Amino acid sequence: MAVSYKDLGLVNTRELFAKAVKGGYAIPAYNFNNMEQLQAIIQACTETQSPLILQVSKGAREYANQTLLRYMAQGAVAYAKELADAAGQKPIPIVLHLDHGPDFETCKSCIDFGFSSVMIDGSHLPYEENVKLTRRVVEYAHQHDVTVEGELGVLAGVEDDVKAEKHTYTQPEEVEDFVKRTGVDSLAIAIGTSHGAYKFKPGDDPKIRLDILHEIEKRIPGFPIVLHGSSSVPQELVKIINENGGKLKDAIGIGEDQLREAAKSAVCKINIDSDGRLAMTAAIRKVFNEKPEEFDPRKYLGPARTALKELYKHKNIAVLGSAGHAQD
Repeated sequence: MAVSYKDLGLVNTRELFAKAVKGGYAIPAYNFNNMEQLQAIIQACTETQSPLILQVSKGAREYANQTLLRYMAQGAVAYAKELADAAGQKPIPIVLHLDHGPDFETCKSCIDFGFSSVMIDGSHLPYEENVKLTRRVVEYAHQHDVTVEGELGVLAGVEDDVKAEKHTYTQPEEVEDFVKRTGVDSLAIAIGTSHGAYKFKPGDDPKIRLDILHEIEKRIPGFPIVLHGSSSVPQELVKIINENGGKLKDAIGIGEDQLREAAKSAVCKINIDSDGRLAMTAAIRKVFNEKPEEFDPRKYLGPARTALKELYKHKNIAVLGSAGHAQD
């Protein structure tokens, strides 16, 4: 039986993106797979008063079960209200978004299960096939007032089910036609970010192609732009992991200063996942190394949850600029 996201207390991205573009900030899109991640995300965004996009990947649906994820998202809305009431605030707006939907059937299933936003990733297809697939998802989603993110260009790297060896920059001359013919509500572009923790090699000087971004902005002024693969791979977290038994070699990401610059433009959604994984893993490895006798999951997942919360508070305040904009 289909359920509407509105009955779950969720919102779609349309109004949030319009405010973000106008306000010069980007809304965090954080992936979650379990309770501790969800708690940390809700706490971080409530404490910084940031709007939030909760992301679920195809891999997360397989790992956690789509029914449980739906009720977790519904619980997240109630939890956010509980935290807001305790602080004398209004609850933050929350979007439940499918990250990298691989086909129409997956997007339809998520819409029917109460997602308020979906991404259809046809970027690996020939251009005309991408247009056709994206338009089909848009037509179904808009019947339910669900917003849709499309993608042009290919990001290199590996994260969950998304794998690509070669980076293909988004062609600015294609974006206007793509947006017009598909009816998408936002567009993910490839301008130098990359999936996973192993984005670049030592000695590289990773740069976001702001020139491509600005050219795209000229062609579709005010249209919501999305950046995937935007983890910065903090070296202090890599160091903690490696000092406590890990073997992360040459993990390098995108500089936070570049992401902040992009967030001031029409980029209104920035996806961050690998940094969160690193924060939790660093905290867990530290407990395991310092207290090898520990076997209570709460004693190592608790610190991991706290580390994730603090990292995401930092992202909202210093990188995305979304702090304080929950009630815009």
